[in-house]
Amino acid sequence: MNDTPVSISDKIRQQFDFGPYPRTPIDKSPKDDVNQLFTHNFITPYYLRNQQVPKIERPVILDAGCGSGYTSLILAEANPHAQIVGIDVSAESIKLAEMRLKHHGFGDAQFHVLSIEELPSLGMEFDYINCDEVLYFLPEPAAGLRSMRSILKPHGIIRANLHSALQRAPFYRAQKVFQMMGLFDTNPEELEIGLVQEVMKALAPHTNLKQQGWNPKWGNDNVIAHEVILANFLLQGDQGFTVSDMFQCIETADLEFISMVNWVNWDIYSLFQNPDDLPVFLTYGLSETTAQEKLSLFELLHPVHRLLDFWCGMPKLDEDFSPLATWDTGDWQKAHVQIHPQLTTQKAKEAFLKTVSEQVPIDLASLLSAPTAGSYIANSSIAALLLLLMDGPKSYRGVVEYWLQLYPKDPLTLEPLTADIAEKKVQKILSQLEVFLYVLIEIH
Repeated sequence: MNDTPVSISDKIRQQFDFGPYPRTPIDKSPKDDVNQLFTHNFITPYYLRNQQVPKIERPVILDAGCGSGYTSLILAEANPHAQIVGIDVSAESIKLAEMRLKHHGFGDAQFHVLSIEELPSLGMEFDYINCDEVLYFLPEPAAGLRSMRSILKPHGIIRANLHSALQRAPFYRAQKVFQMMGLFDTNPEELEIGLVQEVMKALAPHTNLKQQGWNPKWGNDNVIAHEVILANFLLQGDQGFTVSDMFQCIETADLEFISMVNWVNWDIYSLFQNPDDLPVFLTYGLSETTAQEKLSLFELLHPVHRLLDFWCGMPKLDEDFSPLATWDTGDWQKAHVQIHPQLTTQKAKEAFLKTVSEQVPIDLASLLSAPTAGSYIANSSIAALLLLLMDGPKSYRGVVEYWLQLYPKDPLTLEPLTADIAEKKVQKILSQLEVFLYVLIEIH
């Protein structure tokens, strides 16, 4: 194609004016989607980076490329005291976003028809910027990150993502096929969608592209099939990237990588049958590799993630925090503990009460699975501590005192439980819970 960046940008805008994304019904609420709320809660990435809960009464949050506003709604629900601002190049999408937020009671949210490059014209600074499913459309994703950096507060965090070149390889091949057929010459609409369905259905079952990139359900004439085809086979301006490209974009924008958003699903050790018994050269090699190298290796071995979804922020000038594993007694004595806000649901409270009263263990992943790749079984003791934290943050010393009230005697010797033993038990439980961000622990 010989399109200039301007013409590509125009086609992208036209495509989303024709089919605003996502096509989520206006009345659908994310209130019960605790995993989405966990990801979009500003506390989650802020704590990951700083081991602190942000002390900001009214964070200012930007949804850059808000589309039809469903993500803006998730951000509003996950951050109930925040000021929400949304931008998008599609005027039709902005109309839907405004309607959606007003329908759910967030009438003070602001929305603007604006591109990422024009962000400085807002004249605002943000604590958190969510840029979901946008960067891969830009001719230079790093330029988009730089634009967001220019309006980011010093402590601010950006969540952004790029399409994976490896995971989406079949779709990029399909896009080239349909470009050759002229289906990208104008804005793809119903005619082009129908032609894609006809071509893909006509291919023989053994054809590699059909095997790797086509689901027979997409041949149906329905809304979901149309959305899938527009978002994959006929997506104007779509580009694929690798983990190395992602880090290069972050570095070029003078930003610092914090974490993958779904970090638990990027664990390189999970790809081996027995992670605790690896060949010596692998054990040594992996222990010496950087975060970027581990992620690149994961991508080459197991390219299953459609998005390279990451958090980044301004380069930190101060020293990094000390992990819990390195804390001494003095650190713990100054600590405060709170439960993650997305675990403070009525459903969770009832589950904890049942576990305590009936002595039936609960899998915390059944309540909030985003931070763990497997199960986390909590017994009645752990549930009791989580119930305590449901009432609000507590000092570490207060948690230990509560534990001594629950278990005044050693269950084996029936001797009075010493404060020293109680502290070790509480530290072990809290440290395990903190790994999955079920609790957040900071030094005051």
